[in-house]
Amino acid sequence: MKSLVLVFLGGGIGSVVRYFLNITFNYMFSIFPLGTFLANILGSLLVGIIVGFLSKNQVLNDNLYLLFVIGFCGGFTTFSTFAMENQIYLKNGDYLFFFSYTLGTILLSILAVMLGLLLTKFY
Repeated sequence: MKSLVLVFLGGGIGSVVRYFLNITFNYMFSIFPLGTFLANILGSLLVGIIVGFLSKNQVLNDNLYLLFVIGFCGGFTTFSTFAMENQIYLKNGDYLFFFSYTLGTILLSILAVMLGLLLTKFY
């Protein structure tokens, strides 16, 4: 039961932070879902930083992992929204946006996780 509460709390907070990113950036740049894009990249960076920090300091335990990685980062990142936005690009024939958004998100998310892990080696 404790595990569910930790995931629930982290996920709720992550979702609220993602919502603020979306209302801030998606409406400013209506042709490109920048808020979703940033949430996925920043969430990937945070996963790398959190896992790297917890591992480096030997405090990687189930509760912290559930709260921050599964809960917060899971609620913060937006793969289902990402998939829906890509489906709209395909439906509208916006192939340039589809490919740049898809490849940019995937590649930058992987690099962000790697950067997060690398950053924790120095701090």
